[in-house]
Amino acid sequence: MGRSRYTITEPDKPHFLTYTVVEWLPVFTRQETVQILLDCWQYQRQQGLRLYGYVVLENHCHVVVQGDKLDALVARFKSYTARKIIDYLQARQVDPILKRLRFAKKAHKQDRAYQFWQEGCHAELILSDDMMRQKLEYIHMNPVKRGYIEKPEHWRYSSAGHYLGHGGLLVIDQWH
Repeated sequence: MGRSRYTITEPDKPHFLTYTVVEWLPVFTRQETVQILLDCWQYQRQQGLRLYGYVVLENHCHVVVQGDKLDALVARFKSYTARKIIDYLQARQVDPILKRLRFAKKAHKQDRAYQFWQEGCHAELILSDDMMRQKLEYIHMNPVKRGYIEKPEHWRYSSAGHYLGHGGLLVIDQWH
């Protein structure tokens, strides 16, 4: 069996994950590309993934998730979303980004023409309720710290509004 790039130490516990587009390319400036991520998370929730929080920025996203065989869920998420986003970019002939994705592909990757996501997912095990609160606050404050908005709940592609009772674009599994 091949090595896993996704170090999920205790899959029965929540993990904080970061997914980053290669070369930090700003692919999630289009509503359609963000929707691909949201749809995939929604589908995975129906398959047993627990999604406690998320934020999508222009070139990366953070999630706090939990689920059986989380490493496999991560691999399927990255594979599916990469394929769908590349298809989207090809259909719209977004050649500058496609050229960079082609260039970013590792030489040993013979099974694809493009590399969309950076390797791995920077998994961090959530060890306590305090750590969970800290990670949720971190992801929700990300767009505020970047100066995009003044309040976390104003970021459209985030679960911050759920924690204030406003709902949002994606149903989440609210933490306590």
